Amino acid sequence: MIRLMKIVTLLALVVLATMAIPAATPAQIAVGVSIRIGPPALPVYAQPICPAPGYIWTPGYWAYGPEGYYWVPGTWVLAPQPGYLWTPGYWGWGGGVYAWHGGYWGPHVGFYGGINYGFGYGGVGFVGGEWRSGVFHYNTAVTNVNTTVIHNTYVNRTVINNNVTVSRVSYNGGTGGVNAHATEAERAAEHEHHFAATSVQTQHEHAASTNRAFLASENHGRPAIAASQRPGEFHGAGVSPARSASANANRPPSGNNMSNRSMERNDRPTNGANNSHANVNRPSNENTEHPNSSRPPQSHTNESHPPQNTNHPAEGHPNNSRPPQHESKPEHPGGEQHPSHGR
Repeated sequence: MIRLMKIVTLLALVVLATMAIPAATPAQIAVGVSIRIGPPALPVYAQPICPAPGYIWTPGYWAYGPEGYYWVPGTWVLAPQPGYLWTPGYWGWGGGVYAWHGGYWGPHVGFYGGINYGFGYGGVGFVGGEWRSGVFHYNTAVTNVNTTVIHNTYVNRTVINNNVTVSRVSYNGGTGGVNAHATEAERAAEHEHHFAATSVQTQHEHAASTNRAFLASENHGRPAIAASQRPGEFHGAGVSPARSASANANRPPSGNNMSNRSMERNDRPTNGANNSHANVNRPSNENTEHPNSSRPPQSHTNESHPPQNTNHPAEGHPNNSRPPQHESKPEHPGGEQHPSHGR
């Protein structure tokens, strides 16, 4: 009888403890999810024009939610502080599963899996622009900027290698994945002071997660909206659809307004060099060729100068195809944290 009373008491305590735990939100449920099928190939799309000075391009990516992979459109966002650049997140194979490594803001670009996201993110570093005295300058050789509106620009075409076959693989390691490893400089960048994705970026991802049109199972790897000019804006003239991988969207600039370019032309830097931060303190010669705006290739290094920035850009800040593979059912092992709705 005493033993029975102990068992009943123990069961009652278990029930009470369970009731004390708050109900898990969908985001919490997604933490620790185990994904054994890699994301689809990266869509091909044109980059929307930069909306205003100070915005930095953040490439699109496949996130993961309760109904599988879904596309988060690339978009222009403001850095959390001058001198900081975006290191994109990436999917990586390890321990028998695909894990999401979230992106972050930092003074140098770190490792992002060797994934060629295009538009300056060729797999190593970032060559789409650089900070100079607290002002972000755009390399119009690889970014879509209207130079009649935004004057803090330069041209460095040496970072484009047209002889390289661009891979659209969206994950690192595993079967068919990109075979790339972090350099010493990229590992050092991971330990610098970081900012996580801003609230605007988080809201942008959440908005994509609530739209079924972004599901890979619905769009078969070619979302109707692959990129947007501003975060969370998925309608109007500022959006770009995915297009056929064979489509030629690589027309050269026309006049002062650079025409849209697909990620097919935005290759990684010659010899894999990371020229994202070279010459951050040199004066800008607007709209002229800058043969020395990037350091010579240094064999996959991410070496750069620390920012010497104190203020945001003075110019106007606004108000703030490969079909998807069959996905296995999520499991919940311990270990590396996976995305909540993709993050």
